[in-house]
Amino acid sequence: MVRWGMAKLIYSTIGSLDGYVADETGNFDWAAPDDDVHGFVNELMRPLGTYLYGRGMYDVLRFWETAEGLPPVEQEFAAIWQGADKVVYSSTLPENEVRTKRTRLEREFDPAAVRRLKETAGADLAIGGPHLAAQALKAGLVDELQLFLVPAIVGGGNQSLPDDLRLDLTLLDERRINQTIYLHYRVNH
Repeated sequence: MVRWGMAKLIYSTIGSLDGYVADETGNFDWAAPDDDVHGFVNELMRPLGTYLYGRGMYDVLRFWETAEGLPPVEQEFAAIWQGADKVVYSSTLPENEVRTKRTRLEREFDPAAVRRLKETAGADLAIGGPHLAAQALKAGLVDELQLFLVPAIVGGGNQSLPDDLRLDLTLLDERRINQTIYLHYRVNH
């Protein structure tokens, strides 16, 4: 793939209608995608080259490194996830717990380093985890938001977007996938 210009940093998240990725107990089973949503996510993730994760998101997603016996749409996601580079940002994760291939550990989030990564990447990048994404959003690094809204109101927990953030957005796409609503926005820098 030939790239012209800087790679985009995309924040994609699945959350409740009231803006949470996990409820107050840390539970997010109410957000589990069905096969149609999972297939759509696979198509969005396929062209991405690098995933940036906070520790919590990495701890959840490293399941895909060794997952076996999954339905076809999940097997496809596992292959896509395994084929991408991953950067995990954590000051507490021990080096020996970073066991997934194509993964490196960074002890702190450095906006200048992420900007350089965007300038040199051969494919767009994804950022996962609301706390890490909040840092990137506040630093003006995120170019697009992909929000999946599930039909649930959980009343509190881990917010998908920080309270103290203001962005001007342009809607690029919207669609309904069964009971889930997908909203795709460009951040107007």
